[in-house]
Amino acid sequence: MLTLALLAVASFFAGLIDAVAGGGGLVTVPTLFSLYPDAAPAALVGTNKAGVIFGTGAAAYRYVRQVRVYWSSTLPTMVSAFLFAIAGAQLLKEVPAEPLRRALPFVLLALLLYMILNKSLGLVHAPRQLGHHERLLGIGGGAIIGMYDGFFGPGAGSFLLLLFVRGFGYDFLHANASSKLVNLATNAAAILLLALGGQVWWHISVVIALTNIVGSIVGSHLAVRYGSELIRRVFIVVVTALIVKTAYDAFT
Repeated sequence: MLTLALLAVASFFAGLIDAVAGGGGLVTVPTLFSLYPDAAPAALVGTNKAGVIFGTGAAAYRYVRQVRVYWSSTLPTMVSAFLFAIAGAQLLKEVPAEPLRRALPFVLLALLLYMILNKSLGLVHAPRQLGHHERLLGIGGGAIIGMYDGFFGPGAGSFLLLLFVRGFGYDFLHANASSKLVNLATNAAAILLLALGGQVWWHISVVIALTNIVGSIVGSHLAVRYGSELIRRVFIVVVTALIVKTAYDAFT
């Protein structure tokens, strides 16, 4: 009972953080691994995905109701990310992830420095209506990030935010709305593969889902109320934490 209570608390805060700036997996995944140390990693990842997808869905629903979604860029990114997340998961069976694991902290550090040095990035909403090129950018960006999310995963939400902010000219609030929808697609792809392999503990996923939904509702409410400035600040904190965690995982 205490194990489920601890997991519920972690899931709530993960949902809150993820709804604001992504990175909720920084909370739930280590919690699951510490609470169930003898479990297969695939089962823990699958159980986490099957739970947090409901929190992501709740946040996405809140954003769609409050913020305009530009489907001309978001929908192609969603479809591409879904398909390539499946391809990335399949690739994981053939290619070792260790080189990517060691490179990731440096990629995230470059992302963090870029965000800090460009202080106005993501604070002004000036969407670029690029027509055919907009769809191609969504398909290409969705393919790369979706493949990465299926193959490895940490920081995928941060890369999605950067895609919509830098690539399409969104502010953080609108970028977050689109990112959540794409996250739904990549999570669905992962759940499809892992559930078919029997790698989901549904009774634990229900606990994660219920508390993650509550946290996501609170987080998306705060993000909509306080806007892009809050999202930017939390984003910087989350990416910094990701750098520390991925560096520790890769070099210890």
